[in-house]
Amino acid sequence: MRRPAVNALKALVIRQRQRMRESELAFIVLAVLAGIAAGWLTNLQGFLAHALQQLLYAIEGNRLSALGEIRHPWRLLALPFGGLVLIGIAYLLRGRRRAPIDVVEANALHSGRIPFIDNLIISAQTIISNGAGASVGLEAAYAQMGGGVASVLGQWFKLRRADMRTLVGAGAGAAVGAAFGAPLAGAFYAFEIVIGAYTPAAIAPVIAAALGAAFITRELGVEPYLIAASSARDLTTGDYFIYAVLGLVCALVGILIMRLVTFTELHVQRFTRFARWKPLVGGLLLMPLAWISPQSLSAGHGAMHLNLQMQPAIQFLLMVLALKIAASVISLSFGFRGGLFFASLFLGSLVGLIFAAAVQMLPLGIELDPTQSALVGMSALAVSIVGGPMTLAMLMLETTHDFALMGVVLTASLVSSAFTREMFGYSFSTWRLHIRGSIIRSPRDIGWMLSLTAGRIMRKDWISVPATLSIADFRARVPLGSASKAILVDQDRHYAGIVTTSSAYNPELPQDGEIGTLATLKSTTLSPTTDIRAMIKAFDVAVADELAVVDGVGRVVGVVTERHARRRYFEEIEASQRELFGES
Repeated sequence: MRRPAVNALKALVIRQRQRMRESELAFIVLAVLAGIAAGWLTNLQGFLAHALQQLLYAIEGNRLSALGEIRHPWRLLALPFGGLVLIGIAYLLRGRRRAPIDVVEANALHSGRIPFIDNLIISAQTIISNGAGASVGLEAAYAQMGGGVASVLGQWFKLRRADMRTLVGAGAGAAVGAAFGAPLAGAFYAFEIVIGAYTPAAIAPVIAAALGAAFITRELGVEPYLIAASSARDLTTGDYFIYAVLGLVCALVGILIMRLVTFTELHVQRFTRFARWKPLVGGLLLMPLAWISPQSLSAGHGAMHLNLQMQPAIQFLLMVLALKIAASVISLSFGFRGGLFFASLFLGSLVGLIFAAAVQMLPLGIELDPTQSALVGMSALAVSIVGGPMTLAMLMLETTHDFALMGVVLTASLVSSAFTREMFGYSFSTWRLHIRGSIIRSPRDIGWMLSLTAGRIMRKDWISVPATLSIADFRARVPLGSASKAILVDQDRHYAGIVTTSSAYNPELPQDGEIGTLATLKSTTLSPTTDIRAMIKAFDVAVADELAVVDGVGRVVGVVTERHARRRYFEEIEASQRELFGES
């Protein structure tokens, strides 16, 4: 009796999986479930991080970065303590041969597939880092768990590559939208940061997931992150030009921060003796910064509200800006885990307030509203570091409800984005992957390029002859017109070059000469793992129309022609575009 019931259940599961793959409505329902799960996990992670801060710093009714001072200096030992916990986690994971896969890398290289253990690792490291007070944001954990649970659902339903990437982006965007109570900002986060494109097929599931996450946040009664209420000052045409300058300033600050993180990280890596103890050393270095100003702790959300309300002097703002940049650089360079999205909002508000005060000090008769300037600075600096101008524009719109502010926010954000792309070329997440040797420049799907290898597309019907064969014997073995080329091998059957049949039939050649003297491309070969981009580059550099595929011991396993490689490349591009727009 049990076996028929099990078989019926399996058949039902298979039918549901097939329906999920074929029905757009069913896929939207799945995206809503992923969004609800992402919203719940976002609130859970935020609760855990803030509870840890309250435990370690004895905070009551306030945020860590909004504290006026650290009354008990010994509580700053929470920073090196957090570093020790991260060291312990690294020790437990010492047998792993690879770093955890984040959502951007998963969508760009792995078709949206993320092992769930990677989500737990990144989330735990981020919560501990933020909870201990390190200058990192929780958005890395939010997006990771949101995209990760969506990836698990997609793998269980065996979704197609494009649907999997869309679902992962929807989950990550829903998580970020739930944190701010801004579903549109979350949707654009999915499009710009995780998926890498706006497509008609992705609009409905992504927005549905974002709305599901926002719904669960409201049902849980959790107060989302608030930005600020915009002032009522009217904006003029001149403000657009002034805030465009602010966008340029924010781009310069954003590039400086990303460069500083990389510079510090590379120099820290040189000290191999204490490589294992980096988080502990980083925590010790953060202690004096936090003692000078608690605003350098955590992501800085509480400090941002405090500064907007109090409007402190420009000298104080400059000091906090320097301390916050230093704290962020140390946190990320010494092994604390987290993102710069939330921190970049705080840093941008500081730059905006400083900019407004500096403009007012100039003898130009120009007055800027500090709150508006801070909001524009938030968007422009976050766009420079994180990317996604529409994400930040929607975030400002949904949190301030100020439509007039949208114009200057977009102006500054687009200036910042364009300047950063022109002068730097990366967002912070893709820049760090690039430093580690990855070819990722955006979340755009390039995984198919890496999977389209020489071993997959090579021919195995080549003609092989010994390189020591005489020209006369070669002509007898390979008649003119039977093959355009032949692969030469030495006495150990190792690759020795390629010879064209027509060159071997040159009447001026001696009959007893070795065919190996006519060999070309002796040192130019492909390996079975060479991807399609490297193949096409090799053809261009060698000016060849056919290359041998050689294994690790130098023996020929196949042949790839340039024509076939380019045809397969364009076929895969076309298939990728069809999937992207939901036409396959």
